[in-house]
This record gives sequence, structure tokens and C-alpha cells, in this order.
Amino acid sequence: MQNWIFSIFPNDNFVDLGLFQFGWEKCAPAHSFGPAARNHYLFHYVLSGTGTLMADDSKGVTQTYSIKSMQGFMIFPNQITTYVADHDLPWEYVWIEFDGLRVKSILDTIGLSLDKPVYHARNKNLRKDMANEMLYIARNKDASPFHLIGHLYLFLDYLMRSAADEQMESGGKLRDFYIHEALTYIEHNFQNDITIEDIASVCGLNRTYFGKIFKEALGKTPQEFLVNYRMLKAAELLKLTHLSIGDIGITVGYANQMHFSRAFKNCYGVSPREWRNQNRLSGILEDERG
Repeated sequence: MQNWIFSIFPNDNFVDLGLFQFGWEKCAPAHSFGPAARNHYLFHYVLSGTGTLMADDSKGVTQTYSIKSMQGFMIFPNQITTYVADHDLPWEYVWIEFDGLRVKSILDTIGLSLDKPVYHARNKNLRKDMANEMLYIARNKDASPFHLIGHLYLFLDYLMRSAADEQMESGGKLRDFYIHEALTYIEHNFQNDITIEDIASVCGLNRTYFGKIFKEALGKTPQEFLVNYRMLKAAELLKLTHLSIGDIGITVGYANQMHFSRAFKNCYGVSPREWRNQNRLSGILEDERG
């Protein structure tokens, strides 16, 4: 029987939360990985055994952490890490690589960061539920993408509720309310000519304070988030429809096709037409009017 499971998620059409790779491994003694950097968030949960994580903190200084059974560790995008199984009691772990527009705010809620990457559960039952969701994903690679994304949401729910302490949750409730209101407004109005002042006004805040708490929560300024959200929606439309480039620009809030194309190229490095040619699904015909 092999001592590992490794799978690549077969679909990339999810914006708010995406799944990239996942697996399980019963490591050999002193088995190591790294030093390496990831493009997305990568969470390991240790089912048994022990090991060591060496990870750069927010200042780029390498810190060493001893991780044991029923603990976990988060690796952040572009963070240099190395992790090594114990020589005498090597770890067995399950892992998930994921990303999305709201992941940072979830991790902030539970206190996981470059300076605090180790997961400690405060609720035993929720910890078990979280581990079961991770194992379910690892063992069901042939399930439909939407089915697996559903279990990814459940994993994050159990991760958040098992680790967050009550004081942190209550202290962040008001800020979380403002961020939720802002995200809801963006999701419902991104196709319109909205401004950051409009979004702040919906939350009842001045622009400066709103911009500060928004960036703290999501790691992007409101303007960066809005543009990124529009471009992600545009990419979905380019891949899944035959709408013209101009119509897609209008759909995501750009009346001027040149402005839309420029914004898209700044985000993806290629024009909307080039991106469509590289990524369109079979059976979707390109509208050459764009």
C-alpha cells in the first residue's frame, strides 16, 4: 500500500475560494521538503508523529517550530519554508493548498500569520471535524469540483471555529461587519461605476478609516480589491462565454474597452483576447467582434 495520496484540483473557475492541490502522506523518517516557496496558502494537519517546520517570518528571519500530532501549520504565499519529519517518530499528515479573495480575513480571525503559523485547536470536536473534511477531500479526488469546493468551505469553517478564541471573535465583530457590508456591496455593484467613497458610505465610514481596516482585513486596498474582483469576473466570462471583449468590459464596469483591456493586461500580463485564446473551454466560440 502506498504511503501517500496526491491530487491536483481539475477546475480553476472558483473566485472567492479556490482549491489547487491536496493529499495525504505517511512520511519516512527524516523526510524533508524545501526550502521552497508556494504560490498559494498551504495547510498541513498532523495526524500522528512529529516534525519540524522552518519558516521565514514577516521580517524574513527563519524561525523553527516543533509540530506534533493534532497540531498543524500554515504556509503562506511566497514564504520560504522547509519541513522535516522526525527521525524516530515521523509524522503522518494531510494537506490542502487553497486561495481566494477572503482567505486572509479568515486567517486573521484565528490568528494565523507569518509570525504565528502553528495551528492549535481550542475545541477537540471541531478539530476532529476539520481533520475529517481534509481526509475526505484527499480520498475523493474524483468527486465533482463543486462537491470538493463545498467540503473546502466546511474545512475552513471547522478550522476557524476550532482555533478562534472568544476574545478575538468578539473584538473583531464590528470590523467584520463593515468588511462584510463592503464585500456584499462590491459583489452586487461591481458592474456599475462605483467609487471607494460609495463603498465607504454604505458602511457609514469615512474613506481613510475604511481603507485602513479593509487593507488590514484583506491585504489589499479597496481599489486593488475592486479591480481584482472585476478582472476575475472578466476572466470567467472570457473563458465560459462567447461575449465580445467590449461587452465583457461593460459587464464588469468598464464602458471604455481600451481602459478595460489595459486593466486586464496589468492584472494578467496579456490582453483579454490573448487570455481567451489561451484559456477558453472547448465548445465556447470566441466572438471576433471584441
